Amino acid sequence: MTSLVLRLTGPLQAWGSSSRFVRRGTERAPTKSGVIGMLAAARGMRRTDDLTEFLGMRFGVRIDQPGTVLQDFQTARTLDGSRVMPLSYRHYLADAVFVAAVEGDEGLISGLDDALRAPVFPLYLGRRSCPPVLPVSLGLRDKPAVEALRSEEWMAAAWYRRKTRQSPVRLEIIRDAESGDGHSETMRDEPLSFDPTRREYGWRSVVREWISVENPDFAPANGRFEEDHDPMTVLGG
Repeated sequence: MTSLVLRLTGPLQAWGSSSRFVRRGTERAPTKSGVIGMLAAARGMRRTDDLTEFLGMRFGVRIDQPGTVLQDFQTARTLDGSRVMPLSYRHYLADAVFVAAVEGDEGLISGLDDALRAPVFPLYLGRRSCPPVLPVSLGLRDKPAVEALRSEEWMAAAWYRRKTRQSPVRLEIIRDAESGDGHSETMRDEPLSFDPTRREYGWRSVVREWISVENPDFAPANGRFEEDHDPMTVLGG
């Protein structure tokens, strides 16, 4: 199997799997439906296009930098301004970094890699107001998605790596369950149709695991961590 590895980061992200009406939440990590939607957009697919070729594609995501949850609200009026629509509350992830991997047929995965490098439609991280930092694609890996996630280097921002102040660092992976896995949970984010008239999502089983990675910015000295700047040095004699 071939896997495509993605780095999903940007000022804001929003990955909803159960948003309804005026409250639009976000999951802690990218959803399978959201990532497949981004891949479909890169290929130039319409919302009404058939998603059969994506069925069975395995997916996993690693939380390299969890980010912070922000809440915003939006107001809206009818076009003629005569009526005010209900206030809507929207949640986002700020300053988050994720590494995702999709696994499937080599021809399909290779084509998705090409599409991400020259997308037909704009890419976004869950919502149109959330553009990604480019490039999204980190390339192809000749290994299963979960193995790719376990072996990729830590992608967190340099300031976050310094702030973490430890090595190794434990990272959470959320992936499709495999035969023989123990405890699993279900999520309704397996996309069956993006058609606005009949959006449909199936259930999938996922498992969570933790891995340890090295922190390249871990630099203890005499029991303390080196900092880029220590303002207290000006008080030294």
